[in-house]
Amino acid sequence: MLLDWAQQLSAALAADQTPHAADRAEPGLPVDEALLTTVLDLARDAAHAVERPAAPLTTFLVGYAAARRGGTPADLAACAEIARELASAWERGTEA
Repeated sequence: MLLDWAQQLSAALAADQTPHAADRAEPGLPVDEALLTTVLDLARDAAHAVERPAAPLTTFLVGYAAARRGGTPADLAACAEIARELASAWERGTEA
């Protein structure tokens, strides 16, 4: 159900406005289970390591940063890893 929601929302928002988007049959971002897992795990980590309201803020900022870097799955993975490392340091009391 969550995957369906994410795919429909992505299409409704016309989330992918890059030049290669016209080459795809479906509008929006290519949302799959791996993307959902990355985002949901990141939200969980931020909520537990920082505080609950950090979850949506973290996922928004990571998505925005990944888009600014180019919007590839590798960009998302890199930004998510930076956020995870910062949240882990925050939890240990050694925030950067």
